[in-house]
Amino acid sequence: MTLIAPSPRRTVSRLTILGALVALTGCGGGETKVMTLAELADRSLTFALADVDDAETPDAQGAHRFTVSYSVTADGPCSRFADDVTATFNGEPMTLVPGGASDVGGRAEACENSRAYFNFDPAAWGRQPVEDITVQLQDASSTVRLGVLKAKAKRKFTFQGEGTPDKLRVGQSYAFLWEPATEVPGPVEALLLREGGRAPGVLNVTQDGNKATIDIPAGTPQANHTLTLGADLEGSVGECTGVASCSGAIFHSQDFVLSVVP
Repeated sequence: MTLIAPSPRRTVSRLTILGALVALTGCGGGETKVMTLAELADRSLTFALADVDDAETPDAQGAHRFTVSYSVTADGPCSRFADDVTATFNGEPMTLVPGGASDVGGRAEACENSRAYFNFDPAAWGRQPVEDITVQLQDASSTVRLGVLKAKAKRKFTFQGEGTPDKLRVGQSYAFLWEPATEVPGPVEALLLREGGRAPGVLNVTQDGNKATIDIPAGTPQANHTLTLGADLEGSVGECTGVASCSGAIFHSQDFVLSVVP
């Protein structure tokens, strides 16, 4: 499974879309059929880049992962990769999850996607230049290629202005820039969780392009907190061959451990 363990600081809906990419749906009585890539050519390919910098569990499974996943069909059968399928990410081997019938959640008639994923090193990506991502799946019957433009990049929120992001004052506003600066993410969300707390507060965010400004409410307790900023954006597909269509998204969230002071 590629799903990142739930956290009260995160928006579960986004992680379900971007982290899991595991669809469970009715599929011909739970029948599994080994299928070549040529036989899967009428299905869509979905990709997701998850870039989650979590202060509590920085090495969580799937936190820094690129996944490609075949769609499943409502009337089955459930697809399973043939043994000769290989997958690469910019020339490096990916981990294959063959897929097939699944009883996850007690559903006997469900399909698990055929998919492949690549775990990346966020520190290495931070040192390397921005590049396109090219994924290639291949077997004896066909070659599938996906190209996502300028997607291989370490995303981050950078604190702007005076002071430091480890000490924020009640009633003040603070700005953060999404990087790479050439990207404009979807609406930035901000959550503030008090140390030892269970339910995070949702902060007001004003966004101007890749700049997000948050407000620390006047009633915020003076204590240690974790601020989580998160946003996603649609990936730009430059190449899509061997399947019916390609689409996907990039998600980044980042924790800041800080003190709220008067």
